[in-house]
Amino acid sequence: MDRRFLSVLAISLIFALLVSAAFYQLARAGRSHGNAKQELRDVVVATRPLGVGITLKGSDVHLVKLPSTAFPKGGFARIEDVLDRPVISNILAEEPVLDGRLAAKGSGIGLAPVIPVGMRAVTVRVNDVVGVAGFVLPGMWVDVLVTGRPPESPQMVTTTCLQDILVLSAGTTMQADAKGQAMPSPTVTLLVSPPQAEKLTLASSDGRIQLVLRNSGDQRIEKTPGTELAELYGMHARAVPHEPGPPRAPIHRAAAAPKPAVVAPVSDEIVVFRGTKRTVENLSDKSATEARPQ
Repeated sequence: MDRRFLSVLAISLIFALLVSAAFYQLARAGRSHGNAKQELRDVVVATRPLGVGITLKGSDVHLVKLPSTAFPKGGFARIEDVLDRPVISNILAEEPVLDGRLAAKGSGIGLAPVIPVGMRAVTVRVNDVVGVAGFVLPGMWVDVLVTGRPPESPQMVTTTCLQDILVLSAGTTMQADAKGQAMPSPTVTLLVSPPQAEKLTLASSDGRIQLVLRNSGDQRIEKTPGTELAELYGMHARAVPHEPGPPRAPIHRAAAAPKPAVVAPVSDEIVVFRGTKRTVENLSDKSATEARPQ
C-alpha cells in the first residue's frame, strides 16, 4: 500500500478524534449547565398589590419556586424575614418582595417608615384652589408659593419659597386610587428638609400658600425675584417720581414791524350837481390855468 496514502489516512483519523472530543466536551458542559438551571429556590412574592404604608402580614405574601440563577438580588427565601415590615415602595401582585422596598422592622406604621433619615414630613392645610383642584396626588412634585406682606413693606408680594418638593400623601392616603382619579385633599403632606420645614411652617402661618404642580423630570431650581402688587397692576412707572429737566431758556421773539398806514388816494375831480344836471370839473386843469402868468 502506498506510504503517502497511509499518512493522509492517519492524519484524518487523528483530526476526527479531536473534533469528536471537542463536541463531547461541549455537550457535557451544556448538560451540566442545564442541570444547574433546574435547581429551584423559594422566593417570597406578594399575593396582592401592596401600597406604601402597609405592614406585611402572613396573608400578604407567599412562596414560589424560581431557578436559582433567577433569584432576585435583595429577595427573601423565608416569609418570616418580611413579616411586620412596612412597605415604602409599591409592590405589584406576584412580584418578588425586595429588601429595598421595605422599611426596617419596628420603624413604625403608616407614613413614618417612608420618611428618609434626615428628612421631615410637614402637613399643610389646603383647599381645592391651593391643592390645584384636588389633583395633587402622592408621588407628585410641587413648588410652594407664598403671598404676604413683608416687614416694612407697604405692598403685598408673592414669591416662590420652596421648589421641587415631593408629595408624600394627600389627605389621609399615601397613594392614588385604583383609577388614578383625583381625591379630596383637605391636607397635603410634603417631604422637606428641617430648614425647609421651618420655612413652610412660617409661610403657612404668616401668609397664604399655593401649590404649583411641576413635571417630575424637571429638577431645575429657578431664581425668581417675586412679584409685587404694584407690578401686577403695572403701576411701577407711575410710582417713580418725575425728575424735572433743566429750565428752558426764554424765547425772545422779534417785534412785528408796524403795518404801513393806508392812505386813500386823492382825486383831482369834483362832481357838481345843479338841480338835475351833473357836471365833473377837473381841478388839475383849473389849477394849471390859474398858475399861468397873465
